[in-house]
Amino acid sequence: MKQTTIKQAVTISGVGLHTGATVNLTFCPAPENHGYKFQRVDLDKQPIIEADCDLVVDTSRGTTLEKNGARVSTVEHALAALVGLEIDNILLQIDGPEMPIMDGSSKPFVDKLLATGIIEQEAEREYFIIPNNVHYSDPENQVEMVAMPLDDYRATVMVDYNSPVLGSQHAIITNLSEFKTQIASCRTFCFLHELEIMLNNNLIKGGDLNNAIVIVDRVVEDHEMERLAKIFNKPKVEVRKEGILNNVELRFQNEPARHKLLDLLGDLALIGMPIKAQIMAARPGHASNVAFAKKIKALIKKTKKKAVSEAPFYDPNVKPIFEYKDINRFLPHAHPFLLVDKIIEKSAKYIVAVKNVSGDQYFFPGHFPNDPIFPGVLQLEAMAQAGGVLVLSEVPDPENYATYFLKIDNARFKDKVVPGDTLVMKMELLEPIRRGICLMRGRCFVGDKLVSEAEMMAQIIKIKNI
Repeated sequence: MKQTTIKQAVTISGVGLHTGATVNLTFCPAPENHGYKFQRVDLDKQPIIEADCDLVVDTSRGTTLEKNGARVSTVEHALAALVGLEIDNILLQIDGPEMPIMDGSSKPFVDKLLATGIIEQEAEREYFIIPNNVHYSDPENQVEMVAMPLDDYRATVMVDYNSPVLGSQHAIITNLSEFKTQIASCRTFCFLHELEIMLNNNLIKGGDLNNAIVIVDRVVEDHEMERLAKIFNKPKVEVRKEGILNNVELRFQNEPARHKLLDLLGDLALIGMPIKAQIMAARPGHASNVAFAKKIKALIKKTKKKAVSEAPFYDPNVKPIFEYKDINRFLPHAHPFLLVDKIIEKSAKYIVAVKNVSGDQYFFPGHFPNDPIFPGVLQLEAMAQAGGVLVLSEVPDPENYATYFLKIDNARFKDKVVPGDTLVMKMELLEPIRRGICLMRGRCFVGDKLVSEAEMMAQIIKIKNI
């Protein structure tokens, strides 16, 4: 998958839910590996605030980010739109402290982004694939969340407010392609008693009965209805039989649960990179979403640090275990297809090989000739050849055997390999060889940087008629 941005800048205007101030939000195209960033264009020097869970300073009434004194609040709905449309790189310019609430959903943002168009960029999209279950819990608020390994992005939200109006609800998204039709239009909601508290504290100055679903969870007197009608400049406010103010019609029977899922996707965008996982969340809120995002971000940092620490050290001054001429004894390949120059480390379970990527190699004139890149498939082949040396170096007559690869799984290419690079490959047996079948994990490094990886299965076969 390639990274994406939008074709051209697009602006949407509205009011902030709590400030009541009119704000203009402009989605701007951004370069590769930019991610999501906010820019307060109304402030001196127009400061940038990254969409980063470590910059969250308030989750009481939406998610608020702050950096060096510059704030932007209620960011979750716009971020959910970007995640749902799988847009990777955007600069969000805003001329106020709070994002426009619009109708309380992500749909207005989705419509604007789709109207301007989404384009692919050259760089590959890098996912973090959850390697094992990641748990978060908040016993006081009865919140339980877990991210489980999955080669996709799915989420399930379950809510139970002990309300006869809402009851227990759940919402599911099985693929992000469902977001724009099943989740984006679902609006924020609050209970009447919460609305009254915010009104009494001079909050929700930009609130309108058209940008939230108001759940009525108690008996309401006529004079209270008249007060609400006056506050929101409505001719009449009444309670429908299901306990919802007459301001809106529900777009889905479980619209509140779907909006909680929308908030979850928006808040998890603060991890800083797209993830692949199955997310299960019971009674989530902004505080728990952000805490969960921080936990996943910490795991990403730990995983990347571990990958760097596992990069093999290559000292060209040390004599290799096998040189180029020795490798011909283990592999049937010859120039220009022999892609292993030397073996610098070896045990019964792993091997470390080196490939010097020179600019005169035969494929560069035809493979991105104006921007030479060592082909990803040849990186896989180089790893496979290193794996062949690993398994055949354990037999007394390696020239009488051949290795044939049966399967490649979880191949990922994380960065370019270009002329002048030294590719250091580490192949590890994942389990003992049985009946001639071996399963290996391969990783390619340039310096400390992991550039590609894959899992491979091979069969060792004795050559007949020799």
